[in-house]
Amino acid sequence: MRFVIIGAGRVGLRTARVLREEDHDVTIIERDEAMIRRARTQSFTVIDGDGSREAVLEEAGVADADALGALTGDLNVNFTACMIAKHHGCRTVMRIDEAYREGIYRKYAEEVDEVIYPERLGAIGAKNALLGGTIRAIADIAQHLQIVELTITDEAPVNGYTISELQLPGDATVLAFGKQEQSLGIPSEDESLALGDRLVVLADFDVLSEVRQLLVGADSNEATTTIDTDTTTGGLN
Repeated sequence: MRFVIIGAGRVGLRTARVLREEDHDVTIIERDEAMIRRARTQSFTVIDGDGSREAVLEEAGVADADALGALTGDLNVNFTACMIAKHHGCRTVMRIDEAYREGIYRKYAEEVDEVIYPERLGAIGAKNALLGGTIRAIADIAQHLQIVELTITDEAPVNGYTISELQLPGDATVLAFGKQEQSLGIPSEDESLALGDRLVVLADFDVLSEVRQLLVGADSNEATTTIDTDTTTGGLN
């Protein structure tokens, strides 16, 4: 997939790295010279300019992008960029700077698909918002460990299995289970897995793709937004 990221600060650059690690094509827009140099040093394609200007967005390839992440610290730039990108057919993810504004923007910003608060969310959550789907990253708890919530789909190889029959990779373990539209709880070995059920799993990054394939199936690259604390990738700018 192709993504345009506006802002090469801490949130933007970390999000770009996470996307690239999953073999996605990423172009960054930035106007600060030091941040441009840092991003280019990491071999990113960087467009020097204002991400709220349509000409700059077009130079970055917004017309062919699957999604745009407006991840600067400037709310006006982010909102304007999302409005322009939406008209080019992109999924749009807008960073806000204060949590209380989220409700306002969700109510009035029809041009924005997802509103995120990276100070609470982090790069993993920003990536998930850009991708959309049925995998919910809850937290990075160590350098190589992540907690994810996955929703069983029709394509899941384990659909119909019981918890006791579920065989995850050695570096992954089930923490919680919930039937569709019910609260999460401690899993029982006799519980059967069905469409819409949710599993919370602690897994090493190296086996996440295998876990996703088992529990989600063919659409294992899809994800939804996180609402919990990302302890390794949060922060300002």
